[in-house]
Order: sequence, then structure tokens, then C-alpha cells
Amino acid sequence: MRTLPTENPPASGHLFGLTDGEAGYALLRVTLGLNILLHGVTRLVSGPGAFADSLVKAFTGSLMPEVLVRPFALGLPFAETLVGALLLVGLLTRHVLAAGGLLMLALVLGTALRGEWETLGVQMLYVALYSALLGTARFNRLSLDALRAR
Repeated sequence: MRTLPTENPPASGHLFGLTDGEAGYALLRVTLGLNILLHGVTRLVSGPGAFADSLVKAFTGSLMPEVLVRPFALGLPFAETLVGALLLVGLLTRHVLAAGGLLMLALVLGTALRGEWETLGVQMLYVALYSALLGTARFNRLSLDALRAR
């Protein structure tokens, strides 16, 4: 009986000699980082105050008081920009994935309190991505973290 290898061999001369797991990890981490970075940047460009005002309006009538919504909404674009940028380059990856996951936890809470179940479903996909990346962090070879570890 033939056994299958537990890890894909490096692709010779292909994509910097990364294994399939390492290449897949890099693709997912960089794409998620770019997505989150641009979430933050677009909100910063349009003005954090305008974003905060729209979020406060969206939470009117919910269980979440404005005194909590406004500071969170003002800080969210900065947090997204930082988390996204660090994920994009792979710096402090495990910590940033945990921070991004906690950020998603806060967003899920707010979305659930507003009863926006379709949006919550999309947010759960982000939670799954953060969780998958955190659980497979051993594949984080194409990153600043890996360069610093040499």
C-alpha cells in the first residue's frame, strides 16, 4: 500500500520554492490583508467622522448605546488599516490575526444586535478566514516574520 506524503514537496523553481501550503497561505494572508487595509483606507479617506455618523445612525434604536458606538466607529478605520497593512506584509502575523479576529467579534456583536443576519453571514466568513490563517500559521514562510526569524 502506497502512503501519501504529509506535506507537498517544494515546487522546484516555482513560486520561490514554496510548498503548496506556504503558497496558499501567502495568497490568503495577502488578499485578506489587502481587503482589510482598503476597508480602513477608504473610510479614512471619506473621513472617520462621516463613517462614525453613519454607524451611529444605523445603531439608533438598537441595544447598543451611542456612547459605545461612536468611539468604536471612530477607531475602526485606523484598526482596519493597521491590521490590514501588517497582514499584507506578514509582520506580527499571529498577533495581528488574533487582533483581527477580536475586531470581527466586536463587529459580529454589533451586527447581531441590529438583526442584520445577511451581513453577519459575511462577517462569519471573515472570522473563518482569520481562524484558518491562525490555525495554519506554520505555513507563513513568505512574510516579514519569516525574514526576521532567519
